Amino acid sequence: MHKPSPDNNLQADKELGLIFLVGFMGSGKTTLGRKLASRLGYMFMDLDHIFEAQEGTTIGTYFAKHGEDAFRKLESEVLKTHKYPERAIIATGGGLPCFFDNMDWMNAHGRTVYIKLAPKTLADRLQNEKDERPLLRERHGEALVQFITEKLEEREPFYNKANIVANGLRLTAERVEELLSFKATS
Repeated sequence: MHKPSPDNNLQADKELGLIFLVGFMGSGKTTLGRKLASRLGYMFMDLDHIFEAQEGTTIGTYFAKHGEDAFRKLESEVLKTHKYPERAIIATGGGLPCFFDNMDWMNAHGRTVYIKLAPKTLADRLQNEKDERPLLRERHGEALVQFITEKLEEREPFYNKANIVANGLRLTAERVEELLSFKATS
């Protein structure tokens, strides 16, 4: 693929502004987001961490105490009212794009990248993180893959509204930069 010249990168950087990473839990939004932010000289932000800092509790605790509806409303409010710097990479929660007009809002206020992975790959990645993820705690093996498959079927119509849909296997910060630069200049 053609590598943009440094002048093109500079121009593209000015046009990128906020970059929202979306995808299922375990897709690598935080890991890739940190690397991409470092590469571009942007600030990295994780909306889950912003939520927890603002509320003074974990998402799991908030979810258990107030329920999913209250969580989703507040999560949307955090997304839309947080004061972002001019240039930032923002990792979102896996469900955030699927509620209210959150995906449309992100597309209107920045660039969106969907990190797409197959259910089996996600299950393999999430197998050891189940204690931190309440929706997955009781699911193992094929039941976990089936749960992820069903959730992805619900969520992909929202995820696919992203400006860029990228195969998450072996996705690097450099590759995302290329995709963003190409999209910004085309």
